[in-house]
Amino acid sequence: MRLAILGDVHGNAFALRAVLDDIRAASPDQVLNLGDTVWGCSDPAGAWALQQEHAPPSVRGNTDERVAALRDGKETMRAWVRAQLPTDVPATLAALPTHLDTAGGEVRVAHGSPRNPWEDLMLTESPDGHTRPAHFRELRERLGGLSFDMGGRVCVVGHTHREMLTVVDGLTIVNAGPVSRQKDGLPLARWVQLTRRAGHWDVQFRRVPYDTQAAAAWARAHGPAGAGDHEAHWLSAGREP
Repeated sequence: MRLAILGDVHGNAFALRAVLDDIRAASPDQVLNLGDTVWGCSDPAGAWALQQEHAPPSVRGNTDERVAALRDGKETMRAWVRAQLPTDVPATLAALPTHLDTAGGEVRVAHGSPRNPWEDLMLTESPDGHTRPAHFRELRERLGGLSFDMGGRVCVVGHTHREMLTVVDGLTIVNAGPVSRQKDGLPLARWVQLTRRAGHWDVQFRRVPYDTQAAAAWARAHGPAGAGDHEAHWLSAGREP
């Protein structure tokens, strides 16, 4: 069995097309989407249409909650994003679960952590503002009851825009890289492939080049004042300005 898992599209239709082409070539049995679907400035309407057709969101991301007005703040950006989309999108995003189990309960997907799309699963912010890898105790608390003893084998999340993997108590925990808005200085679109062989799951991080210049140009031409330029610099450099 093969699962394709993508997330953090952030309204980037250009990066998403490249990822979907790579996924199509891999011929997975199921495609899962970790959320943060449309909050971005590189053709969110096109990105939503592609997701609806090929990779509907499986779980609710934190910026999906912003689009759905489940969280306050950033009203100017929310108004612009919602104006790009069909009117039913906010309600569709609001109705999504915070986590989803698949593959007979062996694989759990979520956006941030299974219990909260705003919570980093694999990273912890220290009181001094620095970020460190989460301790095993913290991971156990954030997994939402998933454990190896209860039949869980893999948990895949997004949100941090980092590629990470660890194992705690036999459970493989994966942080998938983002389709868009990379943070490591490498502007490649990302997704993860899980392959089940002989009762075990292999994890493969996939990276796909895409036309960052076209994505940046779209953001500059059509994005809201200031945000479009910010997005263009972010996508071009592979890290936030």
